[in-house]
Amino acid sequence: MQKPHTFDDRVLGMIETLAPAEQRIARFFVDQKQAALLNSAAQIAQLAGTSDATVVRTARALGFESLSTLRADLLAELTGTPSPGARMERTLAETGSQATNALRHVVDMHQHALSVLQHEEFAASFERCVDILAGATRRHIFGIGPSGAMADYASLQFNRIGLPTNALSTSGVALADRLLWIGAGDVVLMIAYAPLYREVEVLLEHAGRHGVPVILISDDLGLLVADKVAEVLPVPRGNAGHLAMHGGTLVLIEALVVALAAKNKDVAIDSLDQLSQLRGAIEKSWSKRGTRKRK
Repeated sequence: MQKPHTFDDRVLGMIETLAPAEQRIARFFVDQKQAALLNSAAQIAQLAGTSDATVVRTARALGFESLSTLRADLLAELTGTPSPGARMERTLAETGSQATNALRHVVDMHQHALSVLQHEEFAASFERCVDILAGATRRHIFGIGPSGAMADYASLQFNRIGLPTNALSTSGVALADRLLWIGAGDVVLMIAYAPLYREVEVLLEHAGRHGVPVILISDDLGLLVADKVAEVLPVPRGNAGHLAMHGGTLVLIEALVVALAAKNKDVAIDSLDQLSQLRGAIEKSWSKRGTRKRK
């Protein structure tokens, strides 16, 4: 039995039959899946340099009843969660065995992610997120698996600049104890991806009951939880179905650290000075490193 075609197979198999403007949109659907999922026809048209009528017409020319139907098909494929082995196999099929090819492939993926972070719409959402995070009493950063390591890192960096922050980086029933930390006036920064894990559902429900806003970092979960989050920062993680790459997310986290420090510079520097003093109290050789001279 022949294996069903992927979304990319379907689009690329028909692309030569399309008009030039429609081909541009079709390639956009393949190359920028998260943007196709999260943006309206008018926004896609603006990003691709064409009209919203062309976006809708292209979806129909590809055999979909509407742009919404195309999105549903794309989302179903993206949330199919291939195994880590299958993801690696697909990635290696593109890179081959040459180390230099692997280097170029990974650099290309990260360059694409960084280009998304530079879009005006992304920058506007980023600024709103910084305001929400800066104005909260406490921050809680959720992530499990590889995202848990980034949640721990972000929590450490936020605390260093004087922003009380907890890492929600455990899974299963152990997460319940940490959810008790969340209260009115707080904010949750969630790093999560499809499928919709039970931990994510419970966290969103718990935050909603307490009126706590949630900022989501994800390239594929936004449509599933759009009504439960305050903002979505759609950072790409490489090609769909391939090895997930988190460099773009790490860059975003470090941009948040710098932007939040700039919001209250004196608090950030005082907290870092206190860190240096505590290091010096533990180990004398630290006492001469980088503390600010005080008047």
